[in-house]
Amino acid sequence: MEDKIQQFKQLIKESNNIVFFGGAGVSTESGIPDFRSKDGLYNQKYDYPPEEILSHTFFMKHTEEFYKFYKDKMNSLKYEPNITHIRLAELEKQGKLKAVITQNIDGLHQKADSKTVYELHRKCT
Repeated sequence: MEDKIQQFKQLIKESNNIVFFGGAGVSTESGIPDFRSKDGLYNQKYDYPPEEILSHTFFMKHTEEFYKFYKDKMNSLKYEPNITHIRLAELEKQGKLKAVITQNIDGLHQKADSKTVYELHRKCT
């Protein structure tokens, strides 16, 4: 395993055109629950299934319930970037990392000071 870690570090050292693709696993370290793990949002009990709550139709029909769920389970303002977010921002500052592509909408990459972040899912604004 140590050999693989050293190989990975060497790859980063020699590279100047890195793109990082990530998802929920990056932010769970900051305390944000994911969706599909055994403790994830999809496996918790609510009045409605979370995948239904997060739909546009549900938002339009049950706006108050949507915001209650969002406030309780998805509001990421209380969370801080973890070591992964921070290291990726450092690699970008060094000119090695060209972009972060993420499935997350928690803003932690931006909070860690990454500038080029592409979110595959967008927050409702």
